Amino acid sequence: MLYYLFAYLNKFDIPGAGMFQYISFRSALTVITSLIISMIFGKRIINYLRKQQIGEEIRDLGLYGQMSKKGTPTMGGVIILGSIIIPTILFADILNVYVILMLITTVWLGLIGFLDDYIKTFRKNKGGLAGKFKIVGQIGLGLIVGLTLFISDDVVVRESNNDKQNITIEQIDLNVDNQQITQNIKSTKTTIPFFKNNEFDYEYLVRFLGKHSQKAAWIVFVIVVIFIVTAVSNGANLTDGLDGLATGTSAIVGATLGILAYVGGNIIYSDYLNIMYIPYTGELVVFMSAFIGATIGFLWYNSYPAQVFMGDTGSLAIGGIIAVFAIIIRKELLIPILCGIFIVENFSVVLQVGYFKYTKRKYGEGKRIFKMAPLHHHYQMKGYPEPKIVMRFMIVGIILAVITIVTLKIR
Repeated sequence: MLYYLFAYLNKFDIPGAGMFQYISFRSALTVITSLIISMIFGKRIINYLRKQQIGEEIRDLGLYGQMSKKGTPTMGGVIILGSIIIPTILFADILNVYVILMLITTVWLGLIGFLDDYIKTFRKNKGGLAGKFKIVGQIGLGLIVGLTLFISDDVVVRESNNDKQNITIEQIDLNVDNQQITQNIKSTKTTIPFFKNNEFDYEYLVRFLGKHSQKAAWIVFVIVVIFIVTAVSNGANLTDGLDGLATGTSAIVGATLGILAYVGGNIIYSDYLNIMYIPYTGELVVFMSAFIGATIGFLWYNSYPAQVFMGDTGSLAIGGIIAVFAIIIRKELLIPILCGIFIVENFSVVLQVGYFKYTKRKYGEGKRIFKMAPLHHHYQMKGYPEPKIVMRFMIVGIILAVITIVTLKIR
């Protein structure tokens, strides 16, 4: 809202009003506002949750004070949601299609997580919201995101040199000196690491369909979107098992995605780095600034020993935000690297359950690969202090973030 207010005031040459046209300035204000909301109002929300006895039962692993967590307030994800939504509405261009999609993602998955936490805490049903309803909600969001990216005329990719036929050209710029034609087109191209030009087109997978391959590519794209949204949101949910683990790793991932969005949404930087330029995505830096501020602010209360847990209200929303953001800036194929922590946590559960069922069926007695899953509990069972596990996972997260950025130049 303030974005439009100051854009209007700038017409009257009011000093300072023009600053709001700069993404960097609004991003800085967004981080500060998000931190203030999460840290100041966060304490009040925690006290309210504690007063309402909205606590979470933690199983006793017999390790490093696990019993002390019993009764710690959950549903703290509302702190994160509020710290993202309010600053974004204040400082971002909320008519930007990408910002709208991110706000829908935040609210959509936040509500699903809230329902799960509500059933667990108020209805005293430890199972929470049935898994099939969560999956349906995640698939629904994936459809909304995928179809919006397909239908909206504002969703385009800038390509150089007309090397593709039968495309809808939204805008053409001619550079006579460089003999180069650039065009904004509807495209199913995305970024892929370690390959020439770092680009992959989903149309490659359906070329055998001939003239129908372009439309079929969008179907493939929507399916990929659904899979990524489901996988990453569940991965973040599974990672939320130790104090500060999901929050800290998410902040690292968010900062990396913010950098990628900034350079990919800036025509000068994207041209210099020779990476895909996606018009209008620069505005997402403001949203991601709110995300970073919210996660860091929440970490103030969620670091060991945690005063509050985010619950599914926060973890599902965090994972979904990361997934949809990466999809929008066409960096979804970098997720296995950037979100390696989430992927490994998810995969450890799949391996554990799959191997247990296999050995039980074959030998009559189930065996386990890990002492406990997800993976962070395996290290707990081995006797590692919780803060050490969290810190080492975050260090790995930083390494993966650096590798993700470096892949843009390794071809």
